[in-house]
Amino acid sequence: MKITGYRSLSTVHDWGRITGDVNGVQAGHATPVPVLIIETDTGIEGVGLGSHADIARVFPAIEGDDPRSVVALYDRMLAWVFKAGHSGATFGTIGAVDMALWDIKAKAAEEPLWRTLGARSRFVPGYASGLEYGLTDEQLAELYGRFAERGFKAGKLKGGRDLDRDLPRLEIMRDVLQRNSRRPALMFDANESWNHAQATRYVTAIEERTDLTWVEEPLRRWDAAGMASLRGKVRAAIASGENLTGLEQYRPLLDANAVDIVQVGNVWGITHFLRVATLAHAHDLPVSPVAYNANPVAHAAAAVPNLLTCEVQDLHFPIGLDVDQQFEDGGIVLGDRPGIGIVVDESQMSPAGATAPQPAATGPHVRPERAALRLVAEPDRTDTPLHAGGRPS
Repeated sequence: MKITGYRSLSTVHDWGRITGDVNGVQAGHATPVPVLIIETDTGIEGVGLGSHADIARVFPAIEGDDPRSVVALYDRMLAWVFKAGHSGATFGTIGAVDMALWDIKAKAAEEPLWRTLGARSRFVPGYASGLEYGLTDEQLAELYGRFAERGFKAGKLKGGRDLDRDLPRLEIMRDVLQRNSRRPALMFDANESWNHAQATRYVTAIEERTDLTWVEEPLRRWDAAGMASLRGKVRAAIASGENLTGLEQYRPLLDANAVDIVQVGNVWGITHFLRVATLAHAHDLPVSPVAYNANPVAHAAAAVPNLLTCEVQDLHFPIGLDVDQQFEDGGIVLGDRPGIGIVVDESQMSPAGATAPQPAATGPHVRPERAALRLVAEPDRTDTPLHAGGRPS
């Protein structure tokens, strides 16, 4: 079997609602979903999801090779781009290719990827996370009510700008999830919008009123010293890591004992997740994948010994993707379809670049100069912990 080519496609995910975090809210209901197809001479094709803008640069590293040598090819891709750097868009491209190669490997074995990777169970425990910052309180309750109907008893709230707004919303989410648990797990995600003083005061104020399971990305992703210090000042666990690209970026945080929960982004691929999970396990820490469309890393999450929980952002899938997953009992139930379980209907998609890409506005630090972004700004409140160190940059 040999890798012969690729196709780059684009679809959208229609959330049926606006999505976003404290840094910005998407103006419409749909967000772009890049889809990469890796072709082979046997007709078996692999599906990778996520931005892959550097595919023309990366593909020569794997062309003509056997796609089943996926781990070796992952390292070959890293080596191929090493001199110019592998982070950012390049790392995302490598992740999408890696995902597609694992899909091919499992399809060739005629089994689902979770089985190929050695998982014993198809069930992946999860938590609800609706990217709900722009929703009203009533819409918030309705959204998490739909998750509660699927058995979820843990949820994450986006916030960090206005304590008087965030506290009631945390309680709304808690009350909805109490349908399934007397004490649901509550997570709070600041998306790197605080400095150290702000984080300390804000989380302390929340914990005076409710219990947090973890606070996510309270500081910039590289601030190992700050997160290590914060760990000693709040009860909540510190979670971070979704935006780190490469094991070398995790080392400072782990060496400084800066995090309690090691997070990994779905868009960085299967091999990266497995390696980070092993690194975290060596430090006796749990790992938790941060969601992306169709939850492809869930297959790998099912196979690691230190999985804590997997983020689930929606109960539906992008247009043109038939995904062999169910959401039951508060988690993801993976199916038996070979590979990562995704069938692509290309008739519902367009070639990448055929239309102007819609900027994603739900990630950290997207700024309002982007035309498609509406920044949700709360009035200045000098009486809240946010402003202890000034407005976030």
